[in-house]
Amino acid sequence: MFQDKVRSTLFATHGCTLQINTRKIAFSSLTSETPAPLLKYRKEELVSLRGDGKSELQEWDRIYDYAYYNDLGRPDEDPKYERPVLGGSSKYPYPRRGRTSRPPTKKDPNTESRLNPLMALNIYVPRDEKFGPLKISDVFAFGLKAIAHILKPELSQLDFTPNEFDSLQDVLKLYKGGIELPKVLRENIRNIVPKEVLKEIIRTDSEGLLKFPVPQVIKGDVSAWRTDEEFAREMLAGVNPVIIRLLQEFPPSSKLDSTIYGDQTSTITMEHVEKYLNGLTIDEAIRNKKLFILDHHDALMPYLWRIINCTSTKIYASRTLLFLKEDGTLKPLAIELSLPHPNGYQFGAVSKVYTPAEEGVQSNIWQMAKAYVAVNDTGYHQLISHWLHTHAAIEPFVIATNRQLSVLHPIYKLLHPHFRDTMNINALAREILINAGGALEHTVFPAKFSMEFSSMLYKDWVFPEQALPSDLIKRGMAVKDENSPHGVRLVIEDYPYAVDGLEIWSAIKEWVEDYCSFYYKTDDMVQNDSELQSWWKELREEGHGDKKDEPWWPEMQTREELVETCTIIIWIASALHAAINFGQYPLGGYPPNRPAISRRFMPEEGTPEYKELKTNHEKAFLKTFSSQLLTVIGIAVIEVLSKHSSDEIYLGQRDTPKWTSDTKPLEAFYRFGMKLAEIEDRITRRNNDKKLRNRVGPVKMPYTLLYPSSGQGLTGKGIPNSVTI
Repeated sequence: MFQDKVRSTLFATHGCTLQINTRKIAFSSLTSETPAPLLKYRKEELVSLRGDGKSELQEWDRIYDYAYYNDLGRPDEDPKYERPVLGGSSKYPYPRRGRTSRPPTKKDPNTESRLNPLMALNIYVPRDEKFGPLKISDVFAFGLKAIAHILKPELSQLDFTPNEFDSLQDVLKLYKGGIELPKVLRENIRNIVPKEVLKEIIRTDSEGLLKFPVPQVIKGDVSAWRTDEEFAREMLAGVNPVIIRLLQEFPPSSKLDSTIYGDQTSTITMEHVEKYLNGLTIDEAIRNKKLFILDHHDALMPYLWRIINCTSTKIYASRTLLFLKEDGTLKPLAIELSLPHPNGYQFGAVSKVYTPAEEGVQSNIWQMAKAYVAVNDTGYHQLISHWLHTHAAIEPFVIATNRQLSVLHPIYKLLHPHFRDTMNINALAREILINAGGALEHTVFPAKFSMEFSSMLYKDWVFPEQALPSDLIKRGMAVKDENSPHGVRLVIEDYPYAVDGLEIWSAIKEWVEDYCSFYYKTDDMVQNDSELQSWWKELREEGHGDKKDEPWWPEMQTREELVETCTIIIWIASALHAAINFGQYPLGGYPPNRPAISRRFMPEEGTPEYKELKTNHEKAFLKTFSSQLLTVIGIAVIEVLSKHSSDEIYLGQRDTPKWTSDTKPLEAFYRFGMKLAEIEDRITRRNNDKKLRNRVGPVKMPYTLLYPSSGQGLTGKGIPNSVTI
């Protein structure tokens, strides 16, 4: 779709539109069949899209270029808003973003200046990457603006007022009756956001009551989220089902450098867990692939003291051990919460192990331990699984594709739908979500270290391992098996994310194979395609330039490498992002289920906090994990992020039916769409199968995050073609 900037009239071209001075030439052609007189224009178009890397970019430009993440801080306002430049260094490696060319700040020439929050929607992205008129007019854009103004500095003091939840019933009022917003907050938002939009975003009535839709996790049962079965099930069918792995050694060890961090080996012992193993020994359970771990130890430990000492957050590094029962569900066995040794990291960790309890204060402590794990998982999910591994990782592909592949190129046509709106949503995120003082810093545990933390984890990012089968094998959740439908056999058969995901992955790969085989008959054609080779070289050396020397990059010399690469790109942009993103509100919209911040450590026996845990455990829980203001902000953010816009285009769809004039690719795409419809039917049948207990769980919430189609709004299902929110 292209937009005439004068009349704002939309029209679709079935091929390429090249601007030559004031004339336009529209055509559709394969790379090798481009008419000789037009080859020059094809090359000129690519050169014009790259720009000169220096000129100031204007809103009408179509320039695609790279920049570091140097626009997150606000050093001119206050030293507390200074943030490191991410990308371009071994200390802070990062994928590249699109260049915006704003002038540097006065205090730091390496930091790019920022827009006024009111102008966030005007941030530069290439003209063809801007949101369409429907997306721009959707409530979500105004919702993000409202959130930005909730976070105005003068309102931060509200978090230190007595406004606290006293009970879980108080939290439920957010959905079933409303809570009163502080007057200053109401007035601030009302001055910024139109009244009709305000009602949609934060649902305030004339009395200033704030109300949100009921999250799915408490629709069927308001207390089932507290069960051990649901706590474990969400590691397989929740919003972050990509972390759990098979435990292959006991006790769990650490990969942290022992010369810096001392002995970080787990303190979980056989005595802690063997009574829960149904008569098996530890060795037997490991040999039979019955033990699993949710490990948030090594990622967090190096940051703990900085987070604890420099923010209001009080967290632990955590390890959670689980046992696979005969009915296919997981049972938590033990949770280890660890802090650095008070005398220094080199002395190792100080850890405490908690085990399940059903009565008395010990059951309350066990519930708290699970919540500390959820805090870690929520922050890791938002910053790493979601932002880094989908949004940030895919943007360099968008830029390189537009700079090096002509719109005539078959791989451009294959990938282009999977880049829609991504640069614009990422640019908007840098303005009001992931920036210094933005929504994420207020609502996840690393606070001001959030993006720096994601940079540390980018060091572990490996492109080929983003393929779903490779990821499952790496985590020990699957083994290679040529006799299985997707080439792998799951260790946990009822693993909803993996079961549905493998079907989607295989459908994407089959479609990509059919498409690529039509244009590339031999490996030589891949090797001799100059645009393709330039694209892949630039992607590695510039787009993900901090990883350019990694040995694992595909060499792009064979059709197999081309197919696998394109399948991974499409998987990340579509299904992976959908699985990670659209369950945020359904599962996390009720913060006690997935708290994002902890404000106090576990109560110690003999303290007033411990006494409160015995006498009023709900209040103690909420005082530890949920303040009113941060809860409101967190819920508002994830509600906006979990919605489908009215102009969403889903996997298996295109914005125009005749996107290519080649019959065989069109037929293959039709088959792809039909296959996705069949997958939808199988997902529905699996969700209705009572034997598959992880599909629905105690909360009575069917797993639909990889159900391909959806309607508009908050649906908890649907796989958009691209990272659009």
